[in-house]
Amino acid sequence: QVQLEESGGGLVQAGGSLRLSCVASGFTFSNYAMGWFRQAPGKEREFVAASSRIGNSVYYADSVKGRFTISRDNAKNTVYLQMNTLKPEDTAVYYCAADHQSTARTMGAPSRLSAMDYWGKGTLVTVSS
Repeated sequence: QVQLEESGGGLVQAGGSLRLSCVASGFTFSNYAMGWFRQAPGKEREFVAASSRIGNSVYYADSVKGRFTISRDNAKNTVYLQMNTLKPEDTAVYYCAADHQSTARTMGAPSRLSAMDYWGKGTLVTVSS
């Protein structure tokens, strides 16, 4: 049974930091590009960051570049999102996703959003001003 389980969300003040984790099971983790997406209330789901299969290539949305860092540990079947200098506009439910067809760069393409192989259930991040 495939599972992606996110954790690490919570309430933080603007300027603070959080680290999200996503633990995968039920598939060969190292065969998949992994990404983070988010969905704010009333908005569409959007790309945040992606990592290639072995983590040597990463890609970020412009809105988080320089503040967020994606990493993965294939030995632990886990992908992380370190979020620094958080802003109120970062408030959203954060989802991890796995896709065997994407690269780190292409995972953020709008056409890939509906084509991800697996999604987690999400973790809520709330940034207060």
